[in-house]
Amino acid sequence: MDYSLLQQQNISYRVSARLADYTTFRLGGPCRCLIFCATPEELKTAFSLFTPASETLLVIGGGSNIVVADQGVDAIVIRYATETPRIQRNGTRVSVSAATYLDELVSYAAQQGLSGLNFASGIPGTVGGAVAGNAGAFGRQIGDAVGSAVVLRPDSQTRQISREVMGFAYRDSIFKKSRDIILTVDFNLSPEDPRILQKERADILNLRREKHPDWRQIPSAGSFFRNIEPSSQAGRRQSAGWFLEQAGAKELNINGGRAFAKHANILIKAPQTTAQDIHDLSLRLQDLVVKKFKLKLEREVLFVGQFKGKPPTAGLLW
Repeated sequence: MDYSLLQQQNISYRVSARLADYTTFRLGGPCRCLIFCATPEELKTAFSLFTPASETLLVIGGGSNIVVADQGVDAIVIRYATETPRIQRNGTRVSVSAATYLDELVSYAAQQGLSGLNFASGIPGTVGGAVAGNAGAFGRQIGDAVGSAVVLRPDSQTRQISREVMGFAYRDSIFKKSRDIILTVDFNLSPEDPRILQKERADILNLRREKHPDWRQIPSAGSFFRNIEPSSQAGRRQSAGWFLEQAGAKELNINGGRAFAKHANILIKAPQTTAQDIHDLSLRLQDLVVKKFKLKLEREVLFVGQFKGKPPTAGLLW
């Protein structure tokens, strides 16, 4: 592939970039080429340049919910993320680029006196990744606040879709099954006193600091497994971390890969830990819970690339 096409469009890229440098778990080998897109316009341009050539393309955001294989991936990776938020307000409706980091959006909403996103304070990753995975906390989920989105189709065409067709469910959406890429998102929020929202946000951030590792200091991918569905409609989801802790998760260590001391559902690594070690650790943890509780935990985190023990039917992302 002639990457000079990207130069002609003033789009930055790196050939054979090491993906460990672009994920919060700091794991993973190189990709064929890593393309940096900060705006919807750049993403549409990059996508159109490579789609006709039938290249294997993978789009990531902040890299906060993936574990990339040690040997990397034989694909062109587009990183759709930016440190410069693109947010516009129209009354209680907020439009944001999916490349904007989620916490920047939450901070903006709180300052503007707009309620509906504070629960997501401190969650890493981009708005696009959060919407695709229907990120949530404290019994809330981001899909509840979504109004519509503009997506990029596999044929390089764009269209606007409403919340009703996004298939939001617990940590799930239609975007996990379709090949559409989220470009921008509109959120429907509610007015609230900014002082109340900022106090609430500060309290949530403090709570996260007490229970969660700072991925900048301790590499991780956040909650690794989904919480357990309630046994009846009257119940609430039960913490996967509780089941893991009761099953002895914190006693397990594979080459420095282990459960975080304050939260059994967050896996962390040591300098020598490999992506394969984290994969193997996740399988061992699932086995522990199956043996003790007859429950099969489902992963939130995606594995990217080839791993030993990977299901033969799994694709690039699984």
